[in-house]
Amino acid sequence: MGNIQFGLEGKTVLVTGGSRGIGLEITRCLLKEKAKVVICGRKKEGLDSAVENLGNPEGLFAFQAHIAKEEEVDALFQATIEKFSRVDVLINNVGMNIMTPAVGDIEPTTWKKIIDSNLNATFLCSRKASQIMKSQGSGKIVNISSIAGRKASPGMGVYGVAKSGIEMLTKVLALELASSNVQVNCVAPGMVRTDFSKLFWSSEQLYEQIIQGIPLGRIAEPIDVVNPVLFLASDASSFITGQTIVVDGGATSI
Repeated sequence: MGNIQFGLEGKTVLVTGGSRGIGLEITRCLLKEKAKVVICGRKKEGLDSAVENLGNPEGLFAFQAHIAKEEEVDALFQATIEKFSRVDVLINNVGMNIMTPAVGDIEPTTWKKIIDSNLNATFLCSRKASQIMKSQGSGKIVNISSIAGRKASPGMGVYGVAKSGIEMLTKVLALELASSNVQVNCVAPGMVRTDFSKLFWSSEQLYEQIIQGIPLGRIAEPIDVVNPVLFLASDASSFITGQTIVVDGGATSI
């Protein structure tokens, strides 16, 4: 299934974690839509590799930032405004997980690292974007959650807490920004075929066990997540706000 046309030409879209995985595919499809795209990442080499992978197009701007740090988020948005004059869409894609022991047994530093990378980074970027979008009188924020935020799973405890927090943050921001014509929504994928989950899908035995719990009989490909994200980023979803689209092949419906 290819990506659909979403009418995002000329829009300025900031994609956090846009240099790899789902973020890279979101960026690729946004560029096909002729959007102006800003991607950020912590490592320059990762950004350089992404720019090369995408063919160094004119409408792409890469900025190095650690978005769990307020001052670096401020610098990212300032650079975006200087480059493209506005921010029409923020896609909070960045996130990470470390397989953890029981929550009662983990070190607070591990808790903080996972919460910072997922929930706090989403908050800081959304906070800055909301200020800009309110002054513009329009905007879209699309957050990436996970079905891990809806069902407790071994080794995914802190990650699940962070992603659950992102879904509530989505609802709160949607309520607060509705009067400014800013829509805030979320996409919650199940397992997706990226390097993030390669440990699971690269093993035939593990993969077969996983898909037994997915009615559609496979895990998601990146494009399965990209299309709902682009829909929520587009004017086609202008009367949708505070919602989470679950992209899991039916896994949480049974």
